[in-house]
Amino acid sequence: MKILFASAPGYGLTLPLVPVVWAARAAGHEVLLATSAEIAEVSARAGLPVADVFPGRDIWADLLASVKGGAAPDPDEPEEYRIARQHQGPFGLFTAAMTKVTIEAGQAFGADLVVYPSDHGAGALAAVALGVPALEVGNRISWSARDRSWRTEHDDLLGGELVTLMREKLGLGDAPPNVIARIDPRAPSMGGLRADEEHADERDGAPWWPMQFVPYNGGSVLPEWVLRKPEQPRVAVTLGTVVPAMTGISSLKVVLDALGGMDVEVVLAAGAADVSELGELPENVRSVGYLPLSAFLPGCSAIVHHGGSGTTAAPLFYGVPQLVLPSFADNPMSAERVAERGVGLSHDPSTVDVSTVRKLVRQLLDEDSFSSAAAEVRAEIAGQPSPSDVLARAVAALR
Repeated sequence: MKILFASAPGYGLTLPLVPVVWAARAAGHEVLLATSAEIAEVSARAGLPVADVFPGRDIWADLLASVKGGAAPDPDEPEEYRIARQHQGPFGLFTAAMTKVTIEAGQAFGADLVVYPSDHGAGALAAVALGVPALEVGNRISWSARDRSWRTEHDDLLGGELVTLMREKLGLGDAPPNVIARIDPRAPSMGGLRADEEHADERDGAPWWPMQFVPYNGGSVLPEWVLRKPEQPRVAVTLGTVVPAMTGISSLKVVLDALGGMDVEVVLAAGAADVSELGELPENVRSVGYLPLSAFLPGCSAIVHHGGSGTTAAPLFYGVPQLVLPSFADNPMSAERVAERGVGLSHDPSTVDVSTVRKLVRQLLDEDSFSSAAAEVRAEIAGQPSPSDVLARAVAALR
């Protein structure tokens, strides 16, 4: 079978899909991932064949610039950008710009099935245009399109004026995608489904299936210290990939000052960000640039982060308590889920100070309730169907 995977060009939007693509390849299927910008190369390094469906322009950089505001008018701006700006918010940019070439890539590839995340309208429209079944995969740990509240607030991604316009422009009519199933990757106690549970979507009757969230955030040659058991509790600190690009990393200063006064080993994963603005780092801080969380989280006792979906999900998979200082987008929702389940704590980053961070991290390290709750969620995740199980079930449903 030939399976077209389609995803938006953000780390947190595409990387959760990679284990599903791997599962398809391991099962002997031909695969193609349709994405763009930096994520095209990132996905290729994950061993995947990739079609860049918006070449020649960095759509992700343009998106960040539009969200930050203040960008000068661009006389060379593609028509798709103007359409998205007029009819929808930032994510509409992906639908407007990526749908046409995603369809063309699927036609050239001869796709028999389209797999796409819930928040990627271009994937759903491609399935309609290609006339093939679709599998919709949730890529968030804090929400799912199974939640009526999310669908109400994001009906522009599921339909709305922009999708109607794109259908007219591409001659797609009004037929919905033929969705064979939708996937909810959340742990049961955090809103997901039990391993033996499924729901019918109230919109079209398509079944919702559970799936184990398997973190993927890149590969690396591991430094030798990663494999050694730390002599002190190891605490990870990261702001993911979007926050540094949007607001910088100055917010890490208070966190590092707090952890610098504690008897812990700190791993600062700041990606490509320039950490010199933080000044001299405390002696117990190891700055690693970009090192995949999955490389060193198994040896950590806690993590402090911004609340990104993937960054929240990885500690859940490894059973690591977390302190979330949420930034924007769905970060506050991630923080709320973490605190409600008891797998960690959260605090408003605008009011946090050294003593507060120190107190909260000490709670995570000293109070057994957090590590116990994190272990429970880890066990829940381990008991859910794997991406391979889900992929096999989807293929069987087509026969």
